Amino acid sequence: MVHFVTTTSTTSPATVAYRDIFAVREFRVLFALRVILVGGDMVRMLALSVLVYQRTGSSLLAALAYTAEMFPYVIGGALLLSHTDRLPPRRLLVGVYLVQSGTSAVLATGVLPVGGTLAVMFALGLLMPLASASTWAMLSEILPGDGGYVLGRSVFTMTAGGAQIAGQACGGLLIAAVGPSNTLWLSCGTAGCAALLARIGLATRPPRVQGERDGGAARETWRVNRALLRDPVVRGSLFAMWLPAALATGAEGVVIPYAASLGKPEQAGFVLAGIAAGMLLGNLVVGRFVPTGPRERIGLLLALLNGLPLVLFALRPGIAVACVLGLAGAAGLSYELSIQQRFVDAVPEDRRGQAFGLLTTGTMTLQSGAMAGAGAIAEGLSPGVTMALFGAASACAALALSRHLR
Repeated sequence: MVHFVTTTSTTSPATVAYRDIFAVREFRVLFALRVILVGGDMVRMLALSVLVYQRTGSSLLAALAYTAEMFPYVIGGALLLSHTDRLPPRRLLVGVYLVQSGTSAVLATGVLPVGGTLAVMFALGLLMPLASASTWAMLSEILPGDGGYVLGRSVFTMTAGGAQIAGQACGGLLIAAVGPSNTLWLSCGTAGCAALLARIGLATRPPRVQGERDGGAARETWRVNRALLRDPVVRGSLFAMWLPAALATGAEGVVIPYAASLGKPEQAGFVLAGIAAGMLLGNLVVGRFVPTGPRERIGLLLALLNGLPLVLFALRPGIAVACVLGLAGAAGLSYELSIQQRFVDAVPEDRRGQAFGLLTTGTMTLQSGAMAGAGAIAEGLSPGVTMALFGAASACAALALSRHLR
């Protein structure tokens, strides 16, 4: 969010445990919201994609329906993020969740043409950076200090992966059982429950920024983003969290073509599962068992681990070895935990929401761009070589940003 966070945890970072953070009532509420909404998003996206495909028979339109909510993320992040600190956090979250619920209800009725459906999802995607940024900012306020915030962040990261898998599985079962339209009605209900839970479970907080706005929302968003990026600690932390991870994630975009190049496209899921397991393992070990000091000192090593195993894909390893390499590389994504507290401390408290929004917007934009770029490169080079190039690029980015990783 140059103003430092003055509230500190009374628990030593080395001794913070899961029971400590789950003892905080508002953390439990945010955790429940995370599970409900990530899982609900997967269900809604899958049901909408199936519904559009049933109506049009177009794979392209089905894919657009699945990703329509993601495309405008960067636009919302660029133009609307100042609202994150200008609105009371609870009111903002409740409002976005109600919009999600209403959107699912409108889509479930089937009254919109396909173009209208995509437009509604695009509009919803503009609001999602605000909810995400507000959630991360509240997490840093609810769990202040070195140990609590970092452990809470790692729990959220692990939870998101599990909720995505569960949401996709449950979505498939629900669509098979009751059809995509009725599944969207259930998605409407989960978002409504999230709004109610946020309303009764989160404390009332004033806006982080008081007083008159200097210009419109877009102008203020750009002004604050520029101010954040002028701070060398904030800027270095952002680029360190963005670039190595985005480049390594780009390789994930060609896992399916890689498995197909081995003649086993149906086994790509095993490699993707290995990547998910690596993220879970890395966040669990580094977030829970590595104290603050050592965690910050091994940031560069973890960032290198994120990319270097991918270089071995140039040798075209089999599926079993590919799973191990994917797991090892994804475990290195936990390097971000070594930077996050430094990032929080360097940001003014009254701009914390927008700072987290800038972080998330940059992450989503760069990762999706890297995956698209990897797919394009793999049209000319083999998938294994493409994955190796992105792994090497990730390691080079980590070395270039080493000053901010230790």
